[in-house]
Amino acid sequence: MERIGYTSQARDLDAVFAALADPTRRAILSRLAAGGASVNEIGVPFEISQPAISRHLKVLEQAGLIERDVDKQRRPARLKAEPMAAAVRWLEEFRQFWSTSFDQLDGLLEELKKAGTKRGRK
Repeated sequence: MERIGYTSQARDLDAVFAALADPTRRAILSRLAAGGASVNEIGVPFEISQPAISRHLKVLEQAGLIERDVDKQRRPARLKAEPMAAAVRWLEEFRQFWSTSFDQLDGLLEELKKAGTKRGRK
């Protein structure tokens, strides 16, 4: 039996969404959007250890959301946004569904208002 929607692209999206599920990793990505940084620089606003920051960076790297360079003793990380663009494209597929659903809900609420107004006049 073929599993619908289960492709290598779906597995890549799984890794992206799993990485984005953690608030610390999202904060790290926000920091890296301003430019590359070392583990120590990334860890400044967090009350967690450097090894914990490194583990978060490893998850982000495995998801393809960051790249790590080697610069002498430093291993600066920088944002790699292409995988997030793929996640956005996937989410955009549902925009039409939600837009239609909200339009239908608006129509229903308008009908209920009109029906309530008519009952109030009688």
